[in-house]
Amino acid sequence: MDDVLLTPPDADEVTLLARGVVAAARGADGLTPLQQLLIPSLFLSMTGHRVDLEALAPIDAAAFADGLARRNRIFRERIVQTMLLAALVVRPLPPAVATTLREFADALEVDDDMIEVARKYAEGAVDLAAVDFARNGYLGGLDTGRLAALHTDSLDDSWGTVCDDPALAARWATLRELPVGTLGRGVADFYRDRGFVTPGLPGSAPPLLAQHDWVHVLAGYGTTLENEIEVFAFMARANDDPRAFSLLAMVISLFETGYLHAGAGLFEANEGHMRSAGMATRLGDAMRRGALTRGSHDFLDLDWFTLADRPITVVRGEVGLVPKASEAIVAGAVGPWEAGGITPFQLHSAESAAASSGVPYVPWRPDPSRG
Repeated sequence: MDDVLLTPPDADEVTLLARGVVAAARGADGLTPLQQLLIPSLFLSMTGHRVDLEALAPIDAAAFADGLARRNRIFRERIVQTMLLAALVVRPLPPAVATTLREFADALEVDDDMIEVARKYAEGAVDLAAVDFARNGYLGGLDTGRLAALHTDSLDDSWGTVCDDPALAARWATLRELPVGTLGRGVADFYRDRGFVTPGLPGSAPPLLAQHDWVHVLAGYGTTLENEIEVFAFMARANDDPRAFSLLAMVISLFETGYLHAGAGLFEANEGHMRSAGMATRLGDAMRRGALTRGSHDFLDLDWFTLADRPITVVRGEVGLVPKASEAIVAGAVGPWEAGGITPFQLHSAESAAASSGVPYVPWRPDPSRG
């Protein structure tokens, strides 16, 4: 098509988009309270335009697709993912919603594997949905070369742990020797302050999951479960590969609905965190920040050690990281060294790790200057 529309949506088009998202995600009893918070927050963060849900007229899939005839596939994929996100925060997910999601996706000529996951959720086949995540999500079609950035040959599977790899452990240990203010030193302190064990040692997290710890430090998010939702929302939206959306779908399924019992090799289900005050705003802002990064970033497949000795401010500038919106900060979006950015369990783990190593425990304290 010669007249593809590439400009940001104006207020009228945002209204059209919101009509479609509501039509696709709304059950017979209407939107849930969480959906009523989430949908306007997403549109405000991503477009700058406010949406009045009560003023939205109904729309069917064909009319919606006709309204987006000038938009390219990438735009249409993102809208389908917005529909999915609005639906996946609901449990139980009505079967009619899963059907409507498919109708809208088909009309838009978008095939997202998470639609099949939504269908299985609606049918109660949560174990089969978990298999779909592994087979068709972000790690679908993974080849051995894609995980070279993890610096280990000991993985049995993508989210597998590596607990006896001296070379990998030594590589992570070098981060402690870097100057304060570098990205790598920030990650080393991030681990120390939480009692986290670095990859390659017994009790460590999967190396692939450890990749996202660098994002906590880079983007400035703490380590509560609400922060985890923010980090994965940021990563999913910073990556132009549409499969990256499955990372956000995964943490929503873990930390809001509990559709998944476990994920990412370490996380276990802990429901209801999207219903925490301010989380709709924080999620929308994390997606906005990811979308505004410069270029496409697969942060889980990045060799972070090539950036470890660089000042964190420089790395942030190179990726085009924008600050958190003031609304998100007021809503509770905090960094790794800000009050509320660490859990009591993590503080206790750090104290125990210091004691077992025979080194003095350095008490954690808020330090907003570290981001």
